[in-house]
Amino acid sequence: MAPKMVQSATNSWDITDFVVNQGHGVKGLSEMKLLSIPKQFIQPPEERIDASKVVCEECIPVIDMACLDGPKVAQMICDAAEKWGFFQVVNHGVPLGVLEDVKEATHRFFALPGEEKRKYSKENSRSNNVRFGTSFTPQAEKSLEWKDYLSLFYVSENEASALWPSVCKDQALEYMKRSELVIRQLLEVLTRRLNVKEIDEKKESLLMGSMRINLNYYPICPNPELTVGVGRHSDVSILTVLLQDDIGGLYVRGVHDTWVHVPPIRGSLVINIGDALQIMSNGRYKSVEHRVIASGSSNRVSVPIFVNPRPSEVIGPLPEVLEGGEEPLYKQVLYSDYVKHFFRKAHDGKNSVEFAKI
Repeated sequence: MAPKMVQSATNSWDITDFVVNQGHGVKGLSEMKLLSIPKQFIQPPEERIDASKVVCEECIPVIDMACLDGPKVAQMICDAAEKWGFFQVVNHGVPLGVLEDVKEATHRFFALPGEEKRKYSKENSRSNNVRFGTSFTPQAEKSLEWKDYLSLFYVSENEASALWPSVCKDQALEYMKRSELVIRQLLEVLTRRLNVKEIDEKKESLLMGSMRINLNYYPICPNPELTVGVGRHSDVSILTVLLQDDIGGLYVRGVHDTWVHVPPIRGSLVINIGDALQIMSNGRYKSVEHRVIASGSSNRVSVPIFVNPRPSEVIGPLPEVLEGGEEPLYKQVLYSDYVKHFFRKAHDGKNSVEFAKI
């Protein structure tokens, strides 16, 4: 099949059908050793990362959580959430072995034959909560992103055991379970600055009522400078907890229209504020644009956990934030409506949050 596809790489229907509809993904293209990427993946110049705007002397904070009980670490976390919307944590309590296992499991899933992965595609999956796909929203995109993914929405351990792919489910579940404590610790610290006294059952549903884990795979790309792994966007989550491998490629929007690389640190987790927490904090905490470049030399994996409100929750500025008389910047929005708005369009930077603005 490969030679035939190489010869017909100029035929737009063949490529889109092969990658998206037949479920071979971008990995299938990468393994053909094409000399150049198909035109469907070529991003307009304004969406490619401009090396002149990458600032090497800046970096997001790296925070040691070993001393979380002291006031200094809590202040660093909140300050990073206000200024950057991004930070890395070390000594967070999730064992290194758990992190390595889920990265290996990600490679194992994407090494499966196309027909196996296709069982989890939108058309074939037994559940909307388990989804194998490529790019972000192919039907809405003018240019496709150079990424494949497996998205796993957590409902219960029983459902995950029954429906998640066997080659990765145990490792993904363990990573999610072992991350819950650090997620709760971070939320307690962040909400304390927002005058929230405690995370009771009601607040827990609002702040961490649902979780989704993605296994992301970025195959080697013949023209990494012409495309993107993931386009400019902010997350719709409360928090995102990201495990990246040692390849690198994640960039965060800095000040003055610059981009800052987030270097891989072995054993660390990258934390970023999502739109939902920006809205709840009435803009105090920032969800920040970020993107991933493609690599010309290595297959990259990353594993984010998206910590979200329950879909049925209504999000808006927290009462505790407004009790001093601060004017709300955002309206009350059903969280499931916000998420649908995000997923029905291509990545477009920070535009999603406009949906909730007053």
